[in-house]
Amino acid sequence: MSTKISSEILKKAYTLICTARSLSKLYEEEKDITSKYVHATSKGHEVIQLALSLQLQKQDWVSPYYRDDSILLGIGITPYELMLQLLCKKDDPFSAGRTYYSHPSLKRDDMPKIIHQSSATGMQAIPTTGIALGLQYKSQNNLLDKKDTENAVVVCSFGDASITEGEVSEAFQMAALKKLPILYLVQDNEWDISAHASETRAVDATTYAKGFGIKSYYVDGTDFNESYNIISKALKEIRKESIPILIHAKVPLLNHHTSGVRMEWYRDDLEDSKKQDPFPKLKKLLISNNFEQSELDKIEKETDKSIRSDFKKALKAENPKPEDLFDNDFAPTEINEEQGSLTSKNKEPIFMVDAAIFAIKELMTKHTECLLYGQDVGQRLGGVFREAATLGKIFGDKRVFNTPIQEAFIIGSTVGMSAVGLKPIVEIQFADYIWPGLNQLFTEVSRSYYLSNGKWPISCIIRVPTGAYGSGGPYHSSSVESILTNIHGIKIAYPSNASDLKGIIKAAYYDPNPVIILEHKGLYWGKIKGTEETKTLEPDENYILPMGKAKITLKANQEVIEKGNTLCIITYGMGVYWAKTAAKAFIGQIEIIDLRTLYPLDKKLIFERVKVHGKCIVLSEEPSNNSFAQSLASKISQECFNYLDMAVKVIGSENLPAIPLNSVLEEKMLPNSKKVVTEISKLLDC
Repeated sequence: MSTKISSEILKKAYTLICTARSLSKLYEEEKDITSKYVHATSKGHEVIQLALSLQLQKQDWVSPYYRDDSILLGIGITPYELMLQLLCKKDDPFSAGRTYYSHPSLKRDDMPKIIHQSSATGMQAIPTTGIALGLQYKSQNNLLDKKDTENAVVVCSFGDASITEGEVSEAFQMAALKKLPILYLVQDNEWDISAHASETRAVDATTYAKGFGIKSYYVDGTDFNESYNIISKALKEIRKESIPILIHAKVPLLNHHTSGVRMEWYRDDLEDSKKQDPFPKLKKLLISNNFEQSELDKIEKETDKSIRSDFKKALKAENPKPEDLFDNDFAPTEINEEQGSLTSKNKEPIFMVDAAIFAIKELMTKHTECLLYGQDVGQRLGGVFREAATLGKIFGDKRVFNTPIQEAFIIGSTVGMSAVGLKPIVEIQFADYIWPGLNQLFTEVSRSYYLSNGKWPISCIIRVPTGAYGSGGPYHSSSVESILTNIHGIKIAYPSNASDLKGIIKAAYYDPNPVIILEHKGLYWGKIKGTEETKTLEPDENYILPMGKAKITLKANQEVIEKGNTLCIITYGMGVYWAKTAAKAFIGQIEIIDLRTLYPLDKKLIFERVKVHGKCIVLSEEPSNNSFAQSLASKISQECFNYLDMAVKVIGSENLPAIPLNSVLEEKMLPNSKKVVTEISKLLDC
């Protein structure tokens, strides 16, 4: 049974739909100006959006998509603020002119929070579900704000076409599995861009969600009374029972897909769609609730006048300055100097795998907001390399838990987790399987801080076992650092020994930015001949190794340096040990720099030492073509050209698609100390 909606709400809804219509009308009239930057509006979708947004509370979270300007109006964003984003002005409250209209990010105390929203359809499902997972975790551990009188609800809004994205199914799976407090609002106008639902969807959103066990409601999204009451019911259920619910709202699209893709080019249903217009339906509802026609006409006229005044003002607003481009690439970190002691009470050398476990154990003991999840990291196994062993038993299944096989969710959920104040440590089981997660890493994780203009830094650690070890074959041996170093907005570490790994995990935890730690599988236990030095004394609990600090791990003899017959090897990971073994054949002639982090890069030390030696090798396990190592060699050549005796040499794997399983072929594929000796000899003999 529906509840009567107050006159106050009805009037507000009508004022806001008039506002949304005036915006849409103005943008079309002024398309010579407004179409400079692509945009879409909510025309036809306004009623369902207002029915939702007028019921959200300040402790709630919402992720609107690019057609949701009515949601933004409903939570209190002004038309002028929307116009500032439309025109990419400096004072655009969401991104300072960096991203499109109705791509919000919001962090105001009196409004629902909005994490950074991207254009990629459906991609917001995972980060937003991560918020719900984070709120559930905080509730279970008594970390919620005591000031909130009602439980928070998380809302994820998207168009019906986006539910065919695989990442939406990952979000639905986790929401159903964990019983998360989230409302998925699907606005169904039956169109992708030019593709119709009949061509692209086997089932509708309601049927699809039921397959995951998610409770669903179907609603006429043009009927404010029905929409408001169904949403009210759903929000109450979520706040009380902490369950996921999907609302499937049928709506017409009465405007262009975007300003750049006009509806008259391809649609044949425009007249039928106009018959479903929610605007006259809402007006009729108000008249039936004793509003006078003259009052409604006045609201419409005054709203339109105000919108046009705001537009003139927005046109005159300041544009960003060129130097603003460089603001908020990374959140500032306080971890800039090495801290603590490299030795502790434990006088026995430890393996790298143990160093990681000890670091995370210390962090989780000290910080309740720290949690660990990924595939097979739970207490039954503790990771396929035992790299999380004992942690599940110590901290329990609520803080250390297995996920489904969902690399996208593992990575993308850190956005939501971080937004609610948690510090997630997650794991991708093998570097070879990081690819399904790259969309989230690139689209959501890496860009959040920059595109939200500093509002939403993502503080997380993503552990990635990497590299070839013991005939792992083509799908368990890959190195991926060249891909990762081309994603800007993330930090990347690649330690080569136990003490460095422990110190870097600590630095990564206290860094407000996303950090990927590449951990070579072949170095975990130091069992490969020549890698014994991976074992080190355990640093104390306070030891922190800042990102961006390389280390000279082998020094050349100063007298030999002065004779001009030395060279510098710059490397990381397994390369450190290939280089050390090779250096034994050239006593005093080789200096080895262990990068430890790939971004930020310690360019100061690199350039300084290359200039001393005049000869340089960059050694990597990756195939060398188009690689991080090749890029580094180029940087060295540009910066140190006048000091170089010859071209910088890059040593890497053979440039082939995959590492073969057969051990003979694997050996031929990869660098090793003998190959490094050969290349050193060529350079020193020149």
